[in-house]
Formats: sequence, structure tokens, C-alpha cells
Amino acid sequence: MESILDMLSRGAEQLFARSTGPLNFRLVVMPTVVTILAVRAHLRDVREGKPIFLGAFLTSPAERRRLFRSGLKDFGRIFAIACVLDTAYQVLALGAFYPGQMLIVAVLCALVPYFLVRGPIMRVAHLLRRQWGGAPERPAASTPADAGRGEKQE
Repeated sequence: MESILDMLSRGAEQLFARSTGPLNFRLVVMPTVVTILAVRAHLRDVREGKPIFLGAFLTSPAERRRLFRSGLKDFGRIFAIACVLDTAYQVLALGAFYPGQMLIVAVLCALVPYFLVRGPIMRVAHLLRRQWGGAPERPAASTPADAGRGEKQE
């Protein structure tokens, strides 16, 4: 039992030590890049008229697969880079490789910021924009009934 506590203690100490030392910039760069990607993905969804990511993911079983693939595409590479950077840190600073610690750091640097920004924060931004600036103007969609009345379509 004592060896398990020693292992957990060492792991926690090593996780907290990542804020200093070599490659500590990744703890700022990764969440920033992931945030930018999440905002871009949200804006793309808004342009395409798709529902807000987290709400649709939770409430629409039919959309979950598409949303999961979209999210995986958006942050998959960043998650892989976070894993590589943390592995490099471990080899340089610790002289060993701890896969559990790598996954914890990669999830905290890539996955958590992505879903926080893409979900609740972008929902709040969307609501504030609607409240302060009014609903964005969208061009009216032409229907076949409009074409039958002799109206010009652009």
C-alpha cells in the first residue's frame, strides 16, 4: 500500500513540476491553439447553419456521429502533438516515460479547452451576440414556389 502511495505522490509531484523546466511553453501554446481551432469550428458551424456543438451532441443522437468526427478532426492532431510534446518533456526532464501522465497532460491541454470553448463558452457568446447585435441577417432561401411565381432568382 505504501508503494502505491509513493507512486501516486511521485506522479502528482511530476505533474505539478511541468509548469517549470524545459518545454513549459506547451502548457500555454496548446490550449491557445485548441481554443483558436474550437472558435474556427464553431464559426464554420454557424456559417453552415449547423446547431451548436455541445447542445446538439447531447440532444441529437442522429448528429452525434457527425459531431464526433468533426471534433476528432479538429482536435485530433493537436491532441497528438500534445502527447508528443509531453513525451519529449518526460524524456528530457524525467529520463523516463509515464504514459498515464502523458494522457493526463494531453487531455488537460487539448481535450478540455476544446470542449469548454466549443460548447458552453461559444453558446454564451452566441447568446450575447444575438442579444446585443440582433440576429445576424441571412439571405432568404429561394423555394421552388418562388420560382413558379415568375420571381427572379439571384
